[in-house]
Amino acid sequence: MRRHFGLSSFVMLGVLIGVIGFVIPSPAAQKMLIGSTSASSSHYGYFVAVSQVINEKVAGLETSVVETGATVDNLRRFARKQIDLGLVTTNVLSQAYFGKKDFKGRPVQSKLLWVYVIAPQNAIVRKDAGISDLAELNGQRYNPGLKGSATEKTTEAVFEVLGIKPDYVRGSTTDIVTAVKDNHIKGYVKSGAGLKIDASSRDISTFTPIDILSLDKDQAALIQSKLPEVSIVEVPAGAGPGIASYTTWGFAVACSASLDMDEATAYNIVKAICEDKTVQASAMASVKGADFVGMTIKYATSPLHPGAIKYFKEMGAIIPDRLMEK
Repeated sequence: MRRHFGLSSFVMLGVLIGVIGFVIPSPAAQKMLIGSTSASSSHYGYFVAVSQVINEKVAGLETSVVETGATVDNLRRFARKQIDLGLVTTNVLSQAYFGKKDFKGRPVQSKLLWVYVIAPQNAIVRKDAGISDLAELNGQRYNPGLKGSATEKTTEAVFEVLGIKPDYVRGSTTDIVTAVKDNHIKGYVKSGAGLKIDASSRDISTFTPIDILSLDKDQAALIQSKLPEVSIVEVPAGAGPGIASYTTWGFAVACSASLDMDEATAYNIVKAICEDKTVQASAMASVKGADFVGMTIKYATSPLHPGAIKYFKEMGAIIPDRLMEK
């Protein structure tokens, strides 16, 4: 028996097709993990903001942040393919990439995406100590940085290159700040908060005037020659109350990529991050107005990811040979 379809039948068929089309799922977003640091750190909050920017601005990606042990832990997680991008310091990343020091024989060739803050290593002394040159720290009771920190290891490496042998005093930040205030030690090395002194150094300077020792040209050249993973940082006057301009060593804090991140994904992430003007600055005041492209070109000490290079070139940056994969 022949069946006749009226207008209502075609309407119902159209509705059915529409419903079927509506419920067809869209392609699932690619999930990525961001390795950060301790949840108590301001850098953890920064990477939460990074995740927010990526999720809002990069189509097809869904990121979340995991608490980690910071740079070295993140590099190990990269090697095990447990995270996709994460926090690193440029000096340790360089050591890992080129298989030096703790990474000798087992390199981790993670490629850098962007630098977001510089961490000058401030050689702080009590003003009444009468010390005006780094060489005068020989034999003085002095703290090279929080035990086990990147600051401590970098300071010891720098002082060894410069032939400086203080009488090292170890301890927590609280212990060392108290020791400086009580004149039990002459000073300490402390990572700056961008181009300003950090909170613990401001605390000391409230009642105990301080100076920051500067590298001379020969010292800076020697460090660059012997420790290419370490940056030389020019800090303008005003890092703290009464502090003149000075030159010191340091490293940058950055975001790096997993070993197998493709160029297009890296490009889209870097573009979104570099063009965000509000979310990251709300999470970390020191990145407000920062030129991520310029900072990366200046302070990176290992090769950049091809996706980052593509975006930086679009912005008119000239990529130095040292940041290109050989």
